[in-house]
Amino acid sequence: MPSSSGPSIDTITEGGRVTQVGEGQEADESAPPVMTFGAPTAGEVLAERYELVEHINNDSAGRLVWRGVDVILRRPVAVVLRYPGGDSATEMLQAAVAASRVIHPNLVGVYDAIDEADRAYVVREWVDGQSLRDLATDGPLDPARATAIGNAVASALAAVHATGMVHGNVHPGTVMISDEGRVVLADARTDGADSQENDIRAVGGVLYFALTGYWPHTEAPLHGATAGHGRAAIPDAVRDAGGAIAAPRQVRAGVPAYLDDLTMDLLDAEIAPPSSDVLAAELARLDVPAEEEHYLDNSGPLRFAADTEEEPSPLAAAGGRKVAVGIAGLLAVALVGLLIGISALNGKDKDQQANQGPAPTSSAPAGDATPAAVVVRKLPVKSVRIIDPDSKLRDELGGADKVIDGDADKGWGTDTYTAAKFGNNKSGMGVWLDLGEPHSVKSVQVVLSATGASAQLLTGTIAPPSTSAGDKQLIANYKTAQNAIGQPFEEHDGTTMAFNGFDADKKYQYLLFWITELPASDRGFQVDVQEITVQGS
Repeated sequence: MPSSSGPSIDTITEGGRVTQVGEGQEADESAPPVMTFGAPTAGEVLAERYELVEHINNDSAGRLVWRGVDVILRRPVAVVLRYPGGDSATEMLQAAVAASRVIHPNLVGVYDAIDEADRAYVVREWVDGQSLRDLATDGPLDPARATAIGNAVASALAAVHATGMVHGNVHPGTVMISDEGRVVLADARTDGADSQENDIRAVGGVLYFALTGYWPHTEAPLHGATAGHGRAAIPDAVRDAGGAIAAPRQVRAGVPAYLDDLTMDLLDAEIAPPSSDVLAAELARLDVPAEEEHYLDNSGPLRFAADTEEEPSPLAAAGGRKVAVGIAGLLAVALVGLLIGISALNGKDKDQQANQGPAPTSSAPAGDATPAAVVVRKLPVKSVRIIDPDSKLRDELGGADKVIDGDADKGWGTDTYTAAKFGNNKSGMGVWLDLGEPHSVKSVQVVLSATGASAQLLTGTIAPPSTSAGDKQLIANYKTAQNAIGQPFEEHDGTTMAFNGFDADKKYQYLLFWITELPASDRGFQVDVQEITVQGS
C-alpha cells in the first residue's frame, strides 16, 4: 500500500451525507488484496483496513459513497471518496479536521480521513436508515415526530456552535434517521459560505419540510449537487403571488398553532432567531409524548418576536400568521421565559393555575404578560473538587481549580494506569462543580487532552465532605438514571464533550463530570480535563 500524502485522522466527528439502506456486512476471514489506485472497486481494501463492499450513491457534492467494512474492528462503515484527491478533496478533509473536536449523539461519527493524492476518502459511521428527505417521500410527518427531529438537529448545532464553528449544510438530505430512531446530522462544510444564524434558520426549514414535504428556502442547490441529491430534489414551498410561503397549517391540517408559529418565526428574515442552544431547549420542551400533547394548547409557546406587528401579508389575511418584527423578545424564550410561557399556555386550566400561579388578567397592562429577557451566559462556579470514591491514597485530588480558570492549556489530570478502567481498580473518577445556587442550565462543555475517553454528566442534590465516605455517598446520590444529563459519551472520538440534555423546567446547582474509561497514551491510560464551561441563566 503506498504511503498517504496527508495525515490520517482517527475517530473524528464529521461526515458525508448518505442515503443508506440495508444492513452492514461482516468482513470475510481473509481480506482481499489491495487494488491499484484509480476508480474504487468492490472488494478493494483502503489503508489496509477498509474493505469496499457496495457502491451506494454519489452525494450532493459529487463524492462517491460506499458501504464498507472495517476488517480490523469488523464493523460496517460508510466510505466517502473523491477521485482524484489532492486539491479537489481539500474542503472535505478540512471539514473532517474542523469537526474532530465536537462529539455529540446527534452528529455522525467519522473514524478516519486520508488523502492519497490520486484519491481521498473519509471513513465514517454507518447509519442503518434513511435521510429525512427520503423518509418524507411517504408524506409529511406527524407534528410530534417533526418536533423530535428538529430538537435533535438543534441540539447537534448547539454543540457545533459552542466551539465557534458553523455546520453550513443543514437540510433534509443531511438529516439522517436510523432504523432505531436516532437522528444524526451529517456533511458539514468549511468553505465559509454560511453562518450560525443560517444554520438556525435551516432548522426552521427542516421543521417546515417535515410538516409539509416542501422546502421553504429559495437559495440555489448546493455546489456540485446533481438531480436526486441534496436540496435539488426537494420540491419548493407553496407561495403566493408575492413569493411569500404558505404556513404549514395552510398546507396541511393538524399542525398545532404553536409549532406553526415557531417554524414561521425561524423562517422570517425580519425576526432575529434565538441561539441554537435556546432553540434546542424550546424544542425539547415541546418534544412531549403524544398522550401529553393536550397540555400544549394552540395558543402556543412564547414567540421569537417583539410585540409590534406590521400589516398582515396576503397569506396572513387569508388566515395565516402576521409577520412580527423586532428582536426585543428574542431571549424571552430562555428558561425563565419558558416557565412563564407554560403557565400562560395552560391559563385556562384551573389546576395548572393553582400549581404555577395566576395567569395575567385582561385588565393587566400588556407588558406585564411578557417575561423579562434572560441572557444566556457563562455561569460562575463557586467551588470545584475531584471525586475519587475508590481510592485509599486519594493522591489525585490536586489542581481541580484549573478546570474552571478559563485556560484550556491547563487542567487537572489523572494518574497513568495500566488499563482503561483505571487499572480495573476504580469505577471511575470525576470533577464536581458547585454553582453556588440553583440555575437554569443550557449546556456544559468539557475539553479533554486526548480522544478516546468515556464519560457522562450527572447531577444530584447533596454536597457531602471531600472524604472517601463522602465521595461514596455523592456517587450513590448522583448515579441514577434520572440524574443523567443527555447521553453518555462512550469511547468517544474527540476532545470536546457537549452536554445539552438539561430539563428546561428544572434548576441545577451540583454537576458531576464522571469519567469511566481513560484513553491510551504512550505510557498507559490517562487523561487531563482541560476546561469545563457551564452556560445558563
